[in-house]
Amino acid sequence: MLTKRDLLRSAAVAVIITTTAKAPPASAQNKAEWPSLFEAKDIAEEGFIYGLPLVMNYAVMQEYAVDKNSGQFKAPFNEIKNLHHVATPEDTAVITPNSDTPYSVLWLDLRAEPMVISVPAIERDRYYAVMLVDGNTYNYGYIGTRATGTEPGDYLVVAPDWKGETPTGIKKVFRSTTPFSLAVIRTQLFNAGDMPNVEKIQAGYKAQPLSGFLKRPAPAAAPKIEFLPATTAGIKDNFFQYLDAALQFVPETPRDKAIRAKLARIGIGPGKTFAFKDLSLEHKAEILVGMKQGDDKVDKWLASGNKDINGWNVGSFFGDEAFYNGDWAMRAGAAKGGIYGNDAVEAMYPYTRKDATGELLDGSRHKYTITFAPGQLPPVNAFWSVTMYDGKSQLLVKNPINRYLINSPMLSGMKTDPDGSLTLLIQKENPGADKESNWLPAPDDKIYLVMRLYWPKPTPPSILPAGEGTWQPPGIKRVS
Repeated sequence: MLTKRDLLRSAAVAVIITTTAKAPPASAQNKAEWPSLFEAKDIAEEGFIYGLPLVMNYAVMQEYAVDKNSGQFKAPFNEIKNLHHVATPEDTAVITPNSDTPYSVLWLDLRAEPMVISVPAIERDRYYAVMLVDGNTYNYGYIGTRATGTEPGDYLVVAPDWKGETPTGIKKVFRSTTPFSLAVIRTQLFNAGDMPNVEKIQAGYKAQPLSGFLKRPAPAAAPKIEFLPATTAGIKDNFFQYLDAALQFVPETPRDKAIRAKLARIGIGPGKTFAFKDLSLEHKAEILVGMKQGDDKVDKWLASGNKDINGWNVGSFFGDEAFYNGDWAMRAGAAKGGIYGNDAVEAMYPYTRKDATGELLDGSRHKYTITFAPGQLPPVNAFWSVTMYDGKSQLLVKNPINRYLINSPMLSGMKTDPDGSLTLLIQKENPGADKESNWLPAPDDKIYLVMRLYWPKPTPPSILPAGEGTWQPPGIKRVS
């Protein structure tokens, strides 16, 4: 979620070197200090894998909270932007959009002082979650139905170097590993008519500096930053320059000390500007080869990081710093697969492009069904959904009944089979008035389906642990 399709493409393959043009000579500094060609390639490969999530996050932050003309701007730092709609086919900026939960977005600047996030009382049967993500793309904390309950509360979010006492009235303190952080708030929408109720809840989400919460004078403002504009073209042309920019706001930790030292050997780090154009032709070539190999490794991890269960890809690769434990390929795969995804305990996302036999789903050629046997609906504490996407664009599919998903709040209006099972009809044509309640309209083309299980039950039957659970998503059957 929350990232442009272009940013998911490799930065490496977009740069073309014309070998017929004479490259500028490497500087004396490069000759004296740069590692060998093959070492430089290996560092570029490892650095690309390490840096991909940091650059993607930096780009989203710059577009959402800094550049008011980006076309994606939401609100300045420390202000909540509530979105009063769920995604439709008209929403094309984000691939695989979530159409279950309206979002509220809050980018936090924690440099001057901590921020207090306050949530209102929420009815017990409505799911909501505040996911805290830092510049390392670590999910370092949750507020919400699962994590903290539905009572009102005030929560403190602090920078990595904050050393204050926990103030009276604060329920919990969350520590980011970076001075800039993101809070993504998801609020469950039961149906279209429920939106006014969601808007009232969103109006109750508050963010304020700690000084405001304590009614004390504010400290001096943090210095103004001239952020490097994060254009897609710029990232493709000089990925490592953007990693320089991102690393300014990612303090070094014991887990990334080794890779940061390697990157410094080729002139990459906070306060530096990677000058790709000044490298020798040979070093340019090796850097690009290394980046391409790094990107290939990320794709390979993505392809193997999930388990195939009845044609569905089931896995989990979102979590906090300890969860990744320096596995940069996993972290990069998570970001490339869908940055800002939930921890498995908060939500699971089985997805597929194939039917149960392994054949690609194609709405122009076939009709399909998904049947949940009696007592075998997705086991969740909150709710579940199955969302239809166009297989090529991964965007929602226009259809005559404006239905983009089927979810558990719709069950009361759906028809069950004689044996008590529930069958979803996956096809492009309307199956008729008597079956329309179970119809999930498909495109006249390739199909991509995503199941979302919010707050999956932790005890059997359960989809957890990811890929090993006692509950398995049923395979999709071709009926024509």
